[in-house]
Amino acid sequence: MLRLIVSSHGKLAEELVESSYMIFGRQDGVFALEFDLDEDLNDIKEKYRTVLAGVPENDQVIFLCDLFGGSPFNGAKAFIDENSKRYGLIGGVNLAMLIESYVLRQSGKPLAEVVSMLEETGRYGIRRYEAGDDIDDGC
Repeated sequence: MLRLIVSSHGKLAEELVESSYMIFGRQDGVFALEFDLDEDLNDIKEKYRTVLAGVPENDQVIFLCDLFGGSPFNGAKAFIDENSKRYGLIGGVNLAMLIESYVLRQSGKPLAEVVSMLEETGRYGIRRYEAGDDIDDGC
């Protein structure tokens, strides 16, 4: 199974995951980790280790972090450097990316391909609207 760890400065990760559940329904294997102002990189890595201790060794994990180069991202880098076949990492998570991850995690595609597709989805999810644009406004 492909697991997801959504991590952020403050409560953003928890709220993003809860928002995604409103749209896609509750998901197994999704973890939201928040990091507080008084925590350092070692604290962040320890929180990751605690979650990963409960993940079966054959499962893969994608870290979806709030900022590329931010502390949650930097804490996750060590895991990717250690085993890039098991772990993936993206900075700049958004709701479109998280929802798409729920679909792609069931696809059976290789981890690197899923990460690449999620990066593309995240970018596509950030667009501007101009008066007169033809969009599907049904929800």
